[in-house]
Amino acid sequence: MTPSPGRYTPVAKALHWLLALGIIVSFCVGVYMSGLPFSPQRLKLYNWHKWAGVTILALSAIRLLWRLTHRPPADVPMPAWQRIAAHATHYLLYALFFAVPLVGWAYSSSAGFPIVLFGVLPLPDFVSPDKALSEMIKPWHGYLAYTMAALVVLHVAGALKHQFVDRDGLLSRMLPSGR
Repeated sequence: MTPSPGRYTPVAKALHWLLALGIIVSFCVGVYMSGLPFSPQRLKLYNWHKWAGVTILALSAIRLLWRLTHRPPADVPMPAWQRIAAHATHYLLYALFFAVPLVGWAYSSSAGFPIVLFGVLPLPDFVSPDKALSEMIKPWHGYLAYTMAALVVLHVAGALKHQFVDRDGLLSRMLPSGR
C-alpha cells in the first residue's frame, strides 16, 4: 500500500503508535513499581515491565529496519534550527529505544534476575550476575528512561506546535486515520 504524498506508510504509523503506547505505559509502570514495597504485586509489575522492555526492543528493531528500507515523506518546510532539532530528537529517541531496554536487561541479568518472557520463554542473561555491576548499572536504566521521557515530551510538544501554531499538516502525516 503506497501512502499519499507526504504521509508515512501504514506500517510506519502502526510501529510509531505501538512503540509510543508501549514506552509510555512501561515508563509509568516503572515509576510506579519502583516506589512499591517488596510484594507479589511489585514482582508481577517488574515481570510485566521486563516483558514490555523486550517487546519494545523487538518493535524498535523492526521499526529501524522499516525506516532504513522505506524513505520517510519529505520534511515539511521549517526553519533550519527546527529541522536540526527534530532530526537530533529522532536520532536520540532511536538510540534510547535500544539503550533503555538493553541497560534494563543488563541490570536484571547482573542482579541475578533472569527475564522469562511472558512467563514461558527464558531469555539468556545479557551479562553474568555481578552485584557490583548491578549497582553500577541500576541508576543508568532510570537516567536513560527519564531522558527518553523528556525527549518524548519534546517530540509531542513539537508536533503540537506544528499542528496548532504553524498549521502545516505535519502531525496529520503520522495520525492513524491518515488525515
